[in-house]
Amino acid sequence: MKFQFDRPACQNLRKALRKEWLETNGLGDYASSSLVCCNTRKYHGLFVTELARPAGRHVLLSTLEESLLMAGKEFFFSCRKHPGVYFPRGHEYMQAASAGLWPSFRYRFGDVTLTRELMLLPGRHVLLIRYKASIASPEPPPLRLRIKPLLACRNMHAVIRADKAIDSSVSPTLYGASVRPDPQLPELFLQMDGPSSWQTAQDWYYNIEYLVEQERGFPFQEDLFMPGIFEVDLVPGHAVYLTVSTESLQKEHSRHDFERLWQEESQRRSDEEAETDSLQKHLAREGKRFLIATPGSTTGRIDSIVAGYHWFGSWGRDTMIALPGLTFFAGRQALGEQILANMGAAVRDGLIPNVFSADGRHAYNSVDASLWYVWAVQMLLQVDPQRMGFVKEHCWPAIKEILRAYAGGQVPFVRADEEGFLDVGDEQTQLTWMDAVVDGRPVTPRHGQPVEISALWYNALAFADHLARRFDEPHWQDSVDQRDRMRAVFVHRHWIKDYRGDYLADVWRDGERDFRVRPNQLFAVSLPFPILEEDNYASVVSRVRQCLLTPCGLRTLAPSANEYCSLYEGGPGERDKAYHQGTVWPWLLGAYGDALLRAAWDEEGAARDLLHTLTPLFGSHLGGAGIGSISEIFDGDPPHLPNGCIAQAWSVAECLRLLNRLEKVAPQAYAQWENALLQGDR
Repeated sequence: MKFQFDRPACQNLRKALRKEWLETNGLGDYASSSLVCCNTRKYHGLFVTELARPAGRHVLLSTLEESLLMAGKEFFFSCRKHPGVYFPRGHEYMQAASAGLWPSFRYRFGDVTLTRELMLLPGRHVLLIRYKASIASPEPPPLRLRIKPLLACRNMHAVIRADKAIDSSVSPTLYGASVRPDPQLPELFLQMDGPSSWQTAQDWYYNIEYLVEQERGFPFQEDLFMPGIFEVDLVPGHAVYLTVSTESLQKEHSRHDFERLWQEESQRRSDEEAETDSLQKHLAREGKRFLIATPGSTTGRIDSIVAGYHWFGSWGRDTMIALPGLTFFAGRQALGEQILANMGAAVRDGLIPNVFSADGRHAYNSVDASLWYVWAVQMLLQVDPQRMGFVKEHCWPAIKEILRAYAGGQVPFVRADEEGFLDVGDEQTQLTWMDAVVDGRPVTPRHGQPVEISALWYNALAFADHLARRFDEPHWQDSVDQRDRMRAVFVHRHWIKDYRGDYLADVWRDGERDFRVRPNQLFAVSLPFPILEEDNYASVVSRVRQCLLTPCGLRTLAPSANEYCSLYEGGPGERDKAYHQGTVWPWLLGAYGDALLRAAWDEEGAARDLLHTLTPLFGSHLGGAGIGSISEIFDGDPPHLPNGCIAQAWSVAECLRLLNRLEKVAPQAYAQWENALLQGDR
């Protein structure tokens, strides 16, 4: 799928600043900015690299000040925001932009057209930027390109000011220079090919502003360090390259052929694009951005999942929920199995790590990540039932350890009651996926028996019984009668009869029910072994559809609730209060689709209606926000503006899994819907 933007779209600054492109390399590095390459976040940068020490992503090269010298004039085609003014205003020269195979931008200066393209090389900490000019005039004037790198060299969550003590020294290298403003960070090499010159000229650019950070209530002004200036003559029809890397690419007696590197990578991506002829294949390709090799890995193997760009790392819960869609349903089964095996080996006292650390000091603070691991194994077998041998060897021991630990009271803040259900947490904890905290207290207290935890636990018990019978392990075979009693107790505790439609309480706690209508009840219907009786499926789905379904996902709270937050906005505290109090989450659509089709008497009709409802998510949204990807969250009220991360792993994964399911039950309706969607304007 191609995402192309014409001159009016590029020059409409108000809208263009809300569209963001993303380029990744499979190592956790990224390049990202707005459509007009004006940074609106502290997380934006042209070279943001993932490091093992110091751990995390760091913005090394923030942006470039670029200009074209022609006929005695200097035309700036970069863009920055300073207090009260945008300068330079390079977007005014922008004719077109695209964010398909790689980010590409075209500028026009009279008869001269300049194309600027960039890509990160897969598996290498290398950024390539290509400039190429063309001219309509038969006698072109001399053209010269001037580039000023503006460096941040900081953790991505911070901003820097000029008063920070840095090492401002610049070391000339072949075809450029190297800098290391912070001794804890790697040396940064800036190099060009062709007849270029480098002039060391240290300076600071002051008070660059990031409008999104200002809206988010964070420090939003920053000073950037300029180490020097590149200049290079441009010959129409001939490309020149700027490289930014943590390794010297241009060395004496061993000059890199940047043109060859560019052509090889562009050909690889073009070949891959030729196979991406459907929405699902596009989402599968986008999903690859979240699959990374752990920093410091000597094998080069892809072994973790980034939860979202720009700021999330690897989370156990997110990994387990996103894994099926990113791997099993995306044609990467072997990779998915590898991650499953690695996660199973990382189980400690029944827990999957919730937050992964490069130094191995993982945080085991999630009550449901391990239960989602069981579900991920089920999804593998759903795609390939012949992988029982793999499951027995690599997953079954972990599943048994999980069940032993949960049932035996070995998991912190988890206790099994007399009926076999899990009581989790207390007033101070936030152990489910609705884990926002403000002023040290959970925004959505869900201690007790959250509905999805009971559903996940029952599903795990039933699946373990299924596996035990397949593997002939009688002592692990569960009592079917006991599970039947659990189902009856579950309904007694959670079922709410209401004149607007019956539904499930979100939490049962000490004989009291949380009557708020939330999407978590869907998992009592959607999981492979549902805890809810079949006769009640339709009521749950109907109530969720009425109160929570939007064109972008599911609300986390019904608008009728007093605590409902219609917009995700304000400072950190205000946004955290809204995070699970009405905000829309696309990842829940996977469970909704499973529950809908399980409850529907007319599967094809239900699939067709859901596709129609979700057209804006897979249509206009893919061309906005994080171009080509699916955002983390949306406002609860129309027009459901996107927010949070511009590209979220479980959003992409569960939407892909949903589309796969809908296509299977309604192939003709799906084909017609997708065809109309792909023919629409982006």
